[in-house]
Amino acid sequence: MHEENKAAANGCGKIRSGAQNGAALLALMEKTGYSMVQQNGQRKFGGPPPGWEGPPPPRGCEVFVGKIPRDMYEDELVPVFERAGKIYELRLMMEFSGKFIGVCVSLDNCRLFIGAIPKDKKKEEILNEMKKVTEGVVDVIVYPNATDKTKNRGFAFVEYESHRAAAMARRRLIPGTFQPWGHTIQVDWADPEKVVDEETMQRVKVLYVRNLMISTTEDKIKAEFNKFKPGVVERVKKLRDYAFVHFFHREDAVAAMSVMNGKCIDGASIEVTLAKPVNKESSWKQHFNGQISPSSENLLGFSNKEDGTQKSLGKPASLSVRLNGQHSPGPSEVERSTYPIFPGIKLTPISMYSLKLSHFSSAVMHLDYFCHKNSWAPPEYCLYSTTSQDGKILLVYKVFISSIADDSQSYFMPEKLCTTVEDAKELAAQFTLLHL
Repeated sequence: MHEENKAAANGCGKIRSGAQNGAALLALMEKTGYSMVQQNGQRKFGGPPPGWEGPPPPRGCEVFVGKIPRDMYEDELVPVFERAGKIYELRLMMEFSGKFIGVCVSLDNCRLFIGAIPKDKKKEEILNEMKKVTEGVVDVIVYPNATDKTKNRGFAFVEYESHRAAAMARRRLIPGTFQPWGHTIQVDWADPEKVVDEETMQRVKVLYVRNLMISTTEDKIKAEFNKFKPGVVERVKKLRDYAFVHFFHREDAVAAMSVMNGKCIDGASIEVTLAKPVNKESSWKQHFNGQISPSSENLLGFSNKEDGTQKSLGKPASLSVRLNGQHSPGPSEVERSTYPIFPGIKLTPISMYSLKLSHFSSAVMHLDYFCHKNSWAPPEYCLYSTTSQDGKILLVYKVFISSIADDSQSYFMPEKLCTTVEDAKELAAQFTLLHL
């Protein structure tokens, strides 16, 4: 291996002058025939390469490489990556640092999460507002409030025509200079939509039904879905304003989805999609407003044999802890290994709110994080107790969130008691996240 390739592979780039760097890049372009342009804080090498015919590579062909040393450039990186295959395009950000690179599949995400939106705004208003300040907007996904269908839930998803358009929009919106309707919005990447292989989806016979009225009962839902063909529904599981409808046969589920999507039940226009199967090996990473983790099922009173599916949001991606969020990963998923602090290692003070969801393992922390992200006041926990028949002290927390006092419910309390303060607080946080 050439010495420069060894340096690139080992993360030991050489410090070069500007002239040396320019000469090396020029030699690379002359050798490969690739072009190089710099725009929007990144330098693009190729895209397409010389002699390329046909469309660009499809989604899934890109990888993200992080922690590249600051003194390493395309002339050292290209030979390393070319060993894996022909490069279509390499985009080098000019702010990377670190000792060892990390490689993972690049998520070609075209959707942004927009939070802290006024709840009285309609889809068309939000769409027009996003189109005013960003380019490439394709659609806006807005969910109605669970208790008042005339309001939204305070957030939306904006779909862009490409990942690049979404990235440029995110960069433009994040600084806070854009304040639609006089509100400071929150912007982040939407979690990628759960992908289930076609073979698995061909076996699904459960429908996910959303936008139901809180007052609509499971019996009413079953009766409505049985109207088009009596006796096809096996059972219904409803949670708040959505439900899972289980059918005896897949063909009946598919037919019902076509017939019932957009129908009105108790005055609400429902949305119906096939439910996406849950990976049974993942214990906690499930939707708060869909499934309950096995570790909390007993506390919340759900049977372990209940729905083997999770909600499918259709167009919207899986939500992180934002009004309709994902549950925090449990002990089996969060990496709990310890690492030594080597002499001289640099430790940087950070806020917990700058971390990713994968760093949290408790619902209490998730709820605090969630309230902060939505510009709400921190949750307040009030402890209550009672005594069991055998003399044990049983505890339950009531959670107050004052910032949503304009809604029909600003406090949340589970219907289960615990024997320890820690369990009671965790259960209360889980219950609150489930119902937001």
